[in-house]
Amino acid sequence: MQITPHASHQTVLTTFEVTPGTCQDLLDALRDAYDHFISKQPGFIAAALHVNDAQTRIANYSQWNRREDFQAMLRTTEMRDRNRKINELCRSFEPVMYEVAHTL
Repeated sequence: MQITPHASHQTVLTTFEVTPGTCQDLLDALRDAYDHFISKQPGFIAAALHVNDAQTRIANYSQWNRREDFQAMLRTTEMRDRNRKINELCRSFEPVMYEVAHTL
């Protein structure tokens, strides 16, 4: 994964609010989703999962060729089913699309 400004791809940051008791379960569900489904979707480039020390937040960084590729993945039946299960493991989650403005 390379982070560069003015890239033609779409960056998506998703944050999940969890508890220490559900953190690992959600990580397992996200890892499974990426390993077996999301990474095989058209336009997928790369992704990373991050966990804070208190295990109360998970951040997901993903890159896609186009925003439409990410949106199409979200609309699939499989991802809608997975998102319902993911929603049960966290208090909230929010995917937000970004453009890289600056890197060091």
